[in-house]
Amino acid sequence: MPDASAWRIALPRTAAAVPLARALVRTALADTDAPADRDTAELLTAELVANAVEHTRSGAPIELVVELLASGCQVEVHDGDPSPPGNLSARPAADRPDPWQEHGRGLLLIRALSSDCGHRATPGGKAVWFTLPAQRTGPGRA
Repeated sequence: MPDASAWRIALPRTAAAVPLARALVRTALADTDAPADRDTAELLTAELVANAVEHTRSGAPIELVVELLASGCQVEVHDGDPSPPGNLSARPAADRPDPWQEHGRGLLLIRALSSDCGHRATPGGKAVWFTLPAQRTGPGRA
């Protein structure tokens, strides 16, 4: 088996992008027996895609890239907005979301549940990404 394989898909800039992205991640991880946690990968992917749909300008393309590695997986969401998505690298205590607000927990979830995350500039905007480590398989684990 090669060291890595990547899946790419262009997503609509609508709410339909979230279930499409979750389905791609689920399929990519299931079809290749990738060792990363599928539920966590789906959840964090949904957060990144929902942010891209909500915060990018109309007509800006969104692309999902799922890279499967021997060490786990990396998921990136590319969008046309060059603005940073917020602070993915620091974990300040003041960055706690208001429990009464509907928004504000996505980046917190990504920071808390991924092994690494961040963003980088791209020629067309930015890519926001997270990585998940491989899970150990053995007795009682599938």
